[in-house]
Parts: sequence; structure tokens; C-alpha cells
Amino acid sequence: MDFDVKQKVRDYYGDIASQVKSTSTSGCGCNSSCCGDVSNTSLIYDRDQLKNLPKEAVAASLGCADPVLFADLREGETVLDLGSGGGIDVLVASRYVGDTGKVYGLDMTDEMLELANQNKEKMDAVNVEFIKGFIEEIPLKNEAVDCILSNCVINLSDDKERALTEAHRVLKIGGRLAIADIVNLKDVPDHVRKSAELWAGCIAGTLKVDEYKRILEKVGFTNVEIEPVHVYTKSVIVSLAKQKDTNLTDILAQADIEVLDGAFAGAYIKAYK
Repeated sequence: MDFDVKQKVRDYYGDIASQVKSTSTSGCGCNSSCCGDVSNTSLIYDRDQLKNLPKEAVAASLGCADPVLFADLREGETVLDLGSGGGIDVLVASRYVGDTGKVYGLDMTDEMLELANQNKEKMDAVNVEFIKGFIEEIPLKNEAVDCILSNCVINLSDDKERALTEAHRVLKIGGRLAIADIVNLKDVPDHVRKSAELWAGCIAGTLKVDEYKRILEKVGFTNVEIEPVHVYTKSVIVSLAKQKDTNLTDILAQADIEVLDGAFAGAYIKAYK
């Protein structure tokens, strides 16, 4: 890469948090979940899950699906959300684990952590803690959590094997990984992978389903299931680029844009330790 992936991602999502705090009306300045325009918060989450959440948490929803939906969270469990952003999945999960449980939200972006803590206070969520750090270097002890959530974040890492190794390390034996992420369904041009804008938008850094499964199994996970649930058309990808003030035709040839049609999908990913 000819750019610093972490810095690009930190700057991009820091700007989103600042926009949400300044407007309190829309995430990414666009009324849609980020990873650009690939999804919509009201379509991702059940209405009951969004009920009584701070509007800033909903506005800063940056995911591609709802990991809590298939995480099977139980009262008293300890949960970690990787790349917790404005805190929407942490706050939703906190209701499931109850007062005897605990939910950590991990993020590397100061602006997002500030926003998340404001949302925590508004919810009076005493079983929630937001911590600063990288998903490749999780600041928790071995076997500290029962379940790991993540929503459209692993694809942003430039060292996914390290991030998933860390996830495996902090999970208790018998624990589970329940993440939503964007996966690559077919080959795309190499120059897409080198686009800073599309990397920050969750597209350029994706893995193919088989490669994702291979890495999960390599680091120790078992019973890996990856289910693509939202396939993205070329119109969605072009819309994503426009959301980022990026002229996709300046980056890619028209033939390349056609190749992007159906090349990516939001997926449910579950695995066990």
C-alpha cells in the first residue's frame, strides 16, 4: 500500500464521529450506515433493538449487518465489540447480558470513543466500558470474554490474521465469534485494492469467503460458518464512491466497474473456540 491504512481509517471514522456530534442527525453526513451507502441502519436492525437508543448511536452506525442477531447472547456473559464506533452494538448487547454481564467496546479513534461514552451516559449503561486500542492488539487478558462481536471492521485491518488471532486469544474456551463483515465474492482489479478511499469504505480490504474461512481455522477457530446475506450491485458501489466524494470512473475503467457488480456482500460470520 502507498498509504497508512490505520491512519486513513482513523481519520475517516474520526471525521464521521465529529459530523455526528455536530449535526446529531445523520451518520456519515448521509442518513445511511457506513461502509458508505451499502446499507441502512433501519434495515439492518430490528426496530425493537433501536428503541430508546441515543439518536447519536444510531446515526453513527457504521455496519453492514446486525451481529447481535446471531450472537445468542445470554445474561451474565462478558462480550467484546471490535471496532465499536459510536457504540450501537455495545448498547444493544448490554441489554442481553444484563446487570450481571459486561460489554467492552474497543476502538482506536478518539472521536468515536468520546461519542460512544456520551451515548453510554445517555443510556445509563453501567455494564458497558469503552476502551482504546487496536483490534490487532486487544488490551484484554487471555480468555477474558464469552463472545466477540464486530460489524464491518475486520475488513478494515491491514493484518486480518493478527486481528483474528487476538480475537481467538481473548475468547474463553467454548466462546464464540459473531461478526458481520463484507466479503469478496469474485476477483476485482488490483488497483481497487490500492484505493485509500475504497479501503476506508470497507470495500478494498475484503477477503474472499474461502480465504476468510482459512484464516479463521488457521488461528484456531472451529465450526466456521460464513453466510453472505446482502450482495452489492455496481450501483451500490458507485453510490458508495460518490458518498466519499470519489469519482470511481477516475479510479477504474468502465469495464472494471462492471466487474464490481456482485463482487461484494455483507455476510454473517460465526465460529467457536
